[in-house]
Amino acid sequence: QVQLVESGGGLVQAGGSLRLSCAASGSIFSINTMGWYRQAPGKQRELVASITRGGSTNYADSVKGRFTLFRDNAKNTVYLQMDSLKPEDTAVYYCLFMVVTTDYYERAYGGQGTQVTVSS
Repeated sequence: QVQLVESGGGLVQAGGSLRLSCAASGSIFSINTMGWYRQAPGKQRELVASITRGGSTNYADSVKGRFTLFRDNAKNTVYLQMDSLKPEDTAVYYCLFMVVTTDYYERAYGGQGTQVTVSS
């Protein structure tokens, strides 16, 4: 089994910053792509950013230049640095990892979600 634990959400004023983290533990052989999704009230879940094991990143157009995603493979952790936050960034943020477990199968594992609220 693999568990993902998210942290770092909260309330911040527009223009402020937050850093989210998501750490995996359990029967992990390796982790391939790590990513963050978000879902705002009444909207569909959308990809915010993803990063491959090698460090290649992909960002939603709405966060390019404001958010930075990086990972620490030794800690099985991904970080989402969010700067210049806007009220439209308000959502529940979920991490999603593609994990190769110790039985050498790759499966998707998700976090429980962390609330980010940006006030205007």
